[in-house]
Amino acid sequence: MTIKEYSFDLPEHLIAQTPIDRRGEDRLLVLDKHSGTIIDEQMTHFASYLQEGSILVVNNSKVRKARVFAISETKSRVEFLFLEENLDHSWNVMVTKTKKQHVGKHYTFCTADQSYVRTGCITKANEDGTRTITFNHVLDEDFFLKLGHVPLPPYIKREDCFADENRYQTIYAQKEGSVAAPTAGLHFTQEILASIRAKGCTIVPVTLHVGPGTFLPVRTDNLEDHHMHYESYEIEEESARIINQAKAQGRKIVATGTTSVRTLESAFNTETGLLESGQGRTNLFIRPPYTFKIVDQLLTNFHTPESTLLVLVSTFAGKEKIDRAYRHAVEQSYRFFSYGDAMFIC
Repeated sequence: MTIKEYSFDLPEHLIAQTPIDRRGEDRLLVLDKHSGTIIDEQMTHFASYLQEGSILVVNNSKVRKARVFAISETKSRVEFLFLEENLDHSWNVMVTKTKKQHVGKHYTFCTADQSYVRTGCITKANEDGTRTITFNHVLDEDFFLKLGHVPLPPYIKREDCFADENRYQTIYAQKEGSVAAPTAGLHFTQEILASIRAKGCTIVPVTLHVGPGTFLPVRTDNLEDHHMHYESYEIEEESARIINQAKAQGRKIVATGTTSVRTLESAFNTETGLLESGQGRTNLFIRPPYTFKIVDQLLTNFHTPESTLLVLVSTFAGKEKIDRAYRHAVEQSYRFFSYGDAMFIC
């Protein structure tokens, strides 16, 4: 299949530029992946669509303020997106005007009053277009708290603001490391989570640190030619135990977002038929024909045209059903993408 088959027309005014005023009051499109039935709902009623005994899997990765500006040795302002730390404490980064950011070039990262200063030098140009930068000090989270900006996706046409530090983060975020939010989880409030537990469902965390592959465009015509960036994940023993037990008993596994889907499907052991605990790295690209081993239902946002995320949900629910659901969402003026409304595929 080609990526062009996953295109659709989206009026620009439906791309959410800000979150809804109150978290959890988004709209919810419910899609039955078997019958194709579509229901227009509210996120506050999400629990009523879950079966008793279901396991809701959430990604507890926390968004790092990974977008940081520096001054180069030629006095130009350069934007860095910090992706991951290497074992030697250097960092892999995406950087603007990449071709000008060559090995040996130095940069100064500092606060406006220069009370906090770090200097770095590019030490490697990587094959995937990223750069490796080495600093005069080992960076800690203080660096990002003092200098970083919330890494809003490129389709949000504004600068980040103080409100984004809270709203572009799930309420259960714990483990720092993502450069983009696992956005399906942004809809949850403590009240909604309580209603899920009251339905007799169990909420189980996993961790996948969202990397740049989430928002990078597919640049190949054929899906088979596209290669995903690797992302790190972790599943604790207790989470794996609960999910394996529920699966054996025929209870539903409900993934919150495509990141939870990719974590669960990547950690499935085909020989044992079980979800494995532990740490790993995945570049799993879910596309037709893929057979899902763990996930039964999916809460997700509305995704960008020609994206790996749209391919994933289309593979999960069936392309014709997703195409029809997306047309319905456009006609009914649902809000799209990271700060937009939700869809539950059941």
